[in-house]
Amino acid sequence: MADTGPTLVSIPVDDVELEGDLRVPDGASGLVVFAHGSGSSRKSPRNNFVAEVIRDHGVGTLLFDLLTEREDQVYENRFDIPLLTERLLGATEWLRERDETADLEYGYFGSSTGAAAALRAAADLGEQAGAVVSRGGRVDLAESRLGDVSAPTLFIVGGADEQVLELNREALTQLDCEKSLETVPGAGHLFEGPGELDEVADFAANWFEKHLG
Repeated sequence: MADTGPTLVSIPVDDVELEGDLRVPDGASGLVVFAHGSGSSRKSPRNNFVAEVIRDHGVGTLLFDLLTEREDQVYENRFDIPLLTERLLGATEWLRERDETADLEYGYFGSSTGAAAALRAAADLGEQAGAVVSRGGRVDLAESRLGDVSAPTLFIVGGADEQVLELNREALTQLDCEKSLETVPGAGHLFEGPGELDEVADFAANWFEKHLG
C-alpha cells in the first residue's frame, strides 16, 4: 500500500506548538497516534520502526513530541501523565479537524510512561478510541482509569522485564474490554535483542489492522 511520505506538522495544543511526523497510506482506514516514553521523542528509532510496520499494514501513523524542548528540560514533566494525556487528546482533536484524517478511526501506541497516557486518553474517549497497544508500558500509572477503557487493548512485554511484566499482568485483570498480553521471550525493557522489536511491531500492526476500520 502506497505511503504518502512524511508530512511534517505543527500541532497547536495548550498554547504551544508540538512538532510531528504524519504519514497516511493510500486507502488507510485508521491512524495510530504514538505516545513515547520518558526522555524519548518523535525521532525514537524503536517507535519509528514499529510505525513503518504498522503503515505496511495499511494504517496511518502520527509520531509527535508530547513536550516542547523547553518543557522536556523539566524532568518532572516527563512523568506528568495528566499533561501527556491532555497532549494526546489535543493531537487527536487536531487530526479530527483535518480533511485527510477526519474520517479515520484512531488508536494509540504507548511506550513506557507513554502507555499510561495512551490508556487514559482511550478512557476519556470511550468508544471513539479504536484500539490501544502498550510496549513495555507503565500501565500501572493509569490504574485509576483502567476500568473505563473500552477499546481493544494489547500489552506487549519482554519476558525478562519481570517487574513491568508483573505490573502488566495485574493491570490486565482491571481492564473490562477485549484484551491480550503478549510476551517476547527473553526480551528486556527495550527489546534490543535480535528480532525482538520485529515481534513487537508484528503484534502491534496485526492488532491495529484488525481493530481500526
